[in-house]
Amino acid sequence: MRVDLFDFDLPAENIALRPASPRDAARMLVVRPDGLVDSGVRDLAQWLRAGDVLVFNDTRVIPAQLEGIRRSQSGEARIGATLHKRLDLRRWQAFVRNGKRLKVGDVIHFPADVKATSEERFDDGSWTLAFHGEEPVEVLLERAGQMPLPPYIAGKRPTDEADKRDYQTMFAAKDGAVAAPTAALHFTPNLISLLEEAGIAREFLTLHVGAGTFLPVKADDTADHAMHAEWGTITPEAAGRLNAARAAGGRIIAVGTTSLRLLESATGDDGVIQPFSGDTSIFITPGYRFKAIDGLMTNFHLPKSTLFMLVSALMGLDVMQGAYAHAIGNGYRFYSYGDSSLLLP
Repeated sequence: MRVDLFDFDLPAENIALRPASPRDAARMLVVRPDGLVDSGVRDLAQWLRAGDVLVFNDTRVIPAQLEGIRRSQSGEARIGATLHKRLDLRRWQAFVRNGKRLKVGDVIHFPADVKATSEERFDDGSWTLAFHGEEPVEVLLERAGQMPLPPYIAGKRPTDEADKRDYQTMFAAKDGAVAAPTAALHFTPNLISLLEEAGIAREFLTLHVGAGTFLPVKADDTADHAMHAEWGTITPEAAGRLNAARAAGGRIIAVGTTSLRLLESATGDDGVIQPFSGDTSIFITPGYRFKAIDGLMTNFHLPKSTLFMLVSALMGLDVMQGAYAHAIGNGYRFYSYGDSSLLLP
């Protein structure tokens, strides 16, 4: 499909630079085949049924944004690096700003005496960075890194102490993401209590979200876009509970596109969710037949993004264009710190 079919105009004032406070005070647009309903995240339970299961991503965002200096015989150059994907214990693939100034074997000096060597450049311009020393890379990042806010926020204000709290979900447990599973940012202990009282279950998987989620689609046709791979896992126990819930008539509601993508990657044509551990680069566009999920809770996404393509595949492009026009016209807040939507096909 033509990528420009997924374009829309978004006024700057609709882009959220801070989250709602408290988190569950955010608005929520309910999108169903019979129309749109303006609601709120706190009212989530009324749109679900006893026996439904919300599936959360329990990844934890690491401070993966680094600013350093390359020192070599040719002089110094400022280098920015956003870690994207772990390759092994000491090596990460990273998107690099000013990467043309790097050569294989250069050493980049980051704050707090953290150093990394540039080992290999990929076709997309990213690099393999090998970190020096024996301390776990996560420990080095806690010393030298910053929270990797999305470019549409970081370009308008600096990262600060509040982001260390705000850009992490209440379920964050497993280090490895460089972007938050933002649909779950809306959840609070109070909201979880309301859902439990309504008989709505929850389940967890892990997908370490990569910085590739923010990359624009540069191709003119969706068929020519290559997705970046991300690592994820679904345990056998979680898969078994999800299959049992569905067999009993419950619906599987993915909280966030990351949960959805991993569930769909793990599910066969028979609709059975299998245990999963490995990379996924699934790219969902209109025409895709969903096998694992019955609904999606998600924030509002960028024009011409793979995520807007995904929600259009779930609900229909015309429906989502209408929903986004309604959201923009009614002052909904967009993107990572913005409001939510509940999509029930």
